[in-house]
Amino acid sequence: MTKLRVGLLFGGRSGEHEVSINSARAIAKALSAEENASKYEILPFYIQKDGRWLAGEAPEKVLATGSPLLESAESTGNLTSNPQAQTLSNWQSPSQVAQVDVWFPILHGPNGEDGTIQGLLTLMQVPFVGSGVLGSAMGMDKIAMKMAFEQAGLAQVKYKAVTRTQVWSNPCVFPKLCDEIEAALGYPAFVKPANLGSSVGIAKVRSRQELEAALDSAASYDRRLVVEAGVVAREVECAVLGNDRPQASVIGEIIYDSDFYDYETKYTVGMADLLIPAQLPDAIARQIQDMALQAFAAVDAAGLARVDFFYVEATQEVLINEINTLPGFTATSMYPQLWAHSGVSFPELVDRLIQLALERHSPS
Repeated sequence: MTKLRVGLLFGGRSGEHEVSINSARAIAKALSAEENASKYEILPFYIQKDGRWLAGEAPEKVLATGSPLLESAESTGNLTSNPQAQTLSNWQSPSQVAQVDVWFPILHGPNGEDGTIQGLLTLMQVPFVGSGVLGSAMGMDKIAMKMAFEQAGLAQVKYKAVTRTQVWSNPCVFPKLCDEIEAALGYPAFVKPANLGSSVGIAKVRSRQELEAALDSAASYDRRLVVEAGVVAREVECAVLGNDRPQASVIGEIIYDSDFYDYETKYTVGMADLLIPAQLPDAIARQIQDMALQAFAAVDAAGLARVDFFYVEATQEVLINEINTLPGFTATSMYPQLWAHSGVSFPELVDRLIQLALERHSPS
């Protein structure tokens, strides 16, 4: 049987470069598992932090070591005399790209899950795992996402969209903006860049001084910001798998002692625990699963997504937080763990995602 050549695309220019490498290592291991080894051949492609695409020995070295390549002789074409080891400027791609039958992009954050790489892969006219341009872009932009959720009738926390122009305005406009935020949302509140993943640039604010500082900081990351009302709730998540007829996993819960689920808490070993399945009333669990599927459809997601919720136990209210169309994919990440507890092993999950990519690309 002829093996499908899977273009494993990882690294990228975002702050989640290292997370992408870890996800790619786990996927490569799953593709090499006994049940997948006879079906797939891995063609790894590594995008450096400066945007250069590398093929051949360089990405294999990154997968083997788990460490990013720094821009040096080895990443500017002198890694080996092997002509198959190519590196191109950031607007070119290695010749091995033409050999790919299906792409598995595992690029987290900007330029990876925001529709940009999905647009490039769409132009290549080769199947790829995950959402297309629309689903990826809406899943990345918190303002567009919230508008889609609102249109779908999904309950969520109160929020206010803000632009960098409003924040970095004259001394008369900015205080008025802060007045409006305080009146609409109160404290505590969360200030977030609209288009960054993994809690980057997010701040919890409890006073006017903290609000002003957080808005200024978030504006340095993105020209679109969102401010959300704080809520006392449990943080639960649901994984979705499929295309036009997606399925929802069991529910998982994130437990941590820090003030909120920031970047450090998310990626520091021992600072957060995952409880799967979450201890929830059956009716609440079903509601979360239904809302996860509605959110998946609302942004036109495909393949995979993790949908995050707040469960206000005091009132038994479920509020949607966000959808992540390209979640972390290590063996210990929430998305594959949720499916493992739902009866889908990691190797089987990777296989199903590739088959879903082929199905979505098929003209029939």
